[in-house]
Amino acid sequence: MQKPQPRFSRPRSLVRQLAASAAFVLSSTTLLVAEEQATSTKSQMEVAHGIVAAFDAIFAGPHAGMRAVHGQGVLCEGSFTAAASAKSLSRAPHFQGKTVPVVVRFSNFASIPARVDGDPSGSPRGMAIKFILPDGEDTDIVAHSYNGFPVSTPEDFLSFLKAVGDKDPQVLASFLATHSAAKAFIDALKPAPLSFATEAFYGVDAFRFINAAGVERYGRYRIEPVAGQAHLSASEAAQRAPNFLSQDLAERLKAAPIEFRLLVQLPAPGDPILDGATAWAEDRPVLEIGTLTLHALASQALHQPLFFTPLNLVSGIASSEDPLLVARTRAYRISLERRSKSAVARD
Repeated sequence: MQKPQPRFSRPRSLVRQLAASAAFVLSSTTLLVAEEQATSTKSQMEVAHGIVAAFDAIFAGPHAGMRAVHGQGVLCEGSFTAAASAKSLSRAPHFQGKTVPVVVRFSNFASIPARVDGDPSGSPRGMAIKFILPDGEDTDIVAHSYNGFPVSTPEDFLSFLKAVGDKDPQVLASFLATHSAAKAFIDALKPAPLSFATEAFYGVDAFRFINAAGVERYGRYRIEPVAGQAHLSASEAAQRAPNFLSQDLAERLKAAPIEFRLLVQLPAPGDPILDGATAWAEDRPVLEIGTLTLHALASQALHQPLFFTPLNLVSGIASSEDPLLVARTRAYRISLERRSKSAVARD
């Protein structure tokens, strides 16, 4: 008989901690030091508001209680245990080997109510991880299932989204003609996964990792399913149940835990550090950071407005100067503030 899998969630304290984290974000005038260090704060806030508005235009939103993007999601509870090699990269507390609880959110890209999982607009899929640390802190990874990003700057991202949402197809065609990364993103095959448990995810932006000796290295997160990657053809995805990804996740978790490998890809000299639109070559070294183990769907108590941001960092992990990190965080915060005022908060 298989032994019951341990649960690391400590529901009451975990719920209080996550609620306090979201409340801090909503009440603070300064989200993060990195945000305050950005130049042209007013204009950049306007860009962030524009990004949220552009997503609303694409998805006919805003929709009550939903994020501006990656609106349909499912929450899981689990744990993370660092590999022995992790501490050589960073002094971050969750890289030191002690098992810590995590909350993980898988999501579809489009923020359209009742959009079925097999619809092409669901890709790239999202995976957000919140590590719950022993000292009351938490830290996040926000990733998606495409290795790269359409553009390199917040301003270009806003222009890209406006072009995608424009009724005149020539507007998008003109943008793609002068932005090769955006064209590659649009043209890339993004098949629906067989399961969230068989999808790989990428952290897009680089971070600066600092170990106990003060050695600094840049790297990008990768998250690989232990079960291996598996995807569906368009016709197969169209024949699946509307919520097949969340249903599959529930069924798998009843049978056994789901595992992912957390990795950090390291750049070679000359690789762009501040340009998330440019993927690093596959032959770059990859460091094993640890194992994410999902044990169950999240308890109902955790179904509250949660805030995941790539700039929710701890000692040992610092932001690069990639401008998209700040822009993404600002846009996520705007979305959080809006949905937190809604009577309905969706996963």
